[in-house]
Amino acid sequence: MTMRRAIRPRKGMTATVAITTGLVLAVAGCSGDDGGDDGKKPGDSQQENNPDGGDSGDSGKVLAQVKGGKGGALTLTITSAARDDSGFTTFKGTLKNDGPTVAVLPGWSSEESELQDNGLSMAGATMVDKKGKKRYFILRDTNGHCLCTRFTGGFEQGETSEWFAQFPAPPSSTGKVDFQVADLPSATVKLSGE
Repeated sequence: MTMRRAIRPRKGMTATVAITTGLVLAVAGCSGDDGGDDGKKPGDSQQENNPDGGDSGDSGKVLAQVKGGKGGALTLTITSAARDDSGFTTFKGTLKNDGPTVAVLPGWSSEESELQDNGLSMAGATMVDKKGKKRYFILRDTNGHCLCTRFTGGFEQGETSEWFAQFPAPPSSTGKVDFQVADLPSATVKLSGE
């Protein structure tokens, strides 16, 4: 046996170990929760969760409502948070501008470079499973388009628009998650389905 044959398997093993280590670090980096408050101060915004903890299906009931934006002018309402058998969780609701001027949402497009071309959209939304200590980012197609609503232009005063956002489903043992987009406060929502 030559020295060349003895070294070749080690090179392959080194590459395998390096790739595996990189994947483990990438997954661990994406799933942590630092326990911080993301710079939010009490009283900055309001959150109204469904008081009876009712069904999270597509019934049109308000599951959660948060206010934020400049002067608290934006109202994000969640009317559905459904987990399905194919491994997805879909949120639906409405967004309303109660302010005196047109509202633009520059921070809603996401900080991920792959999602930068989505423009004014729900691409910056996240879903947090506090029980499992995981943060889920919006799903996207092979072209980098988010599986979410893309808005056109700004929101006129009094305008209401429907939206949706799709995420990977958390484990079935997770019953509640936090939904957040941009600078709005997070809303705790009970998941339905599955």
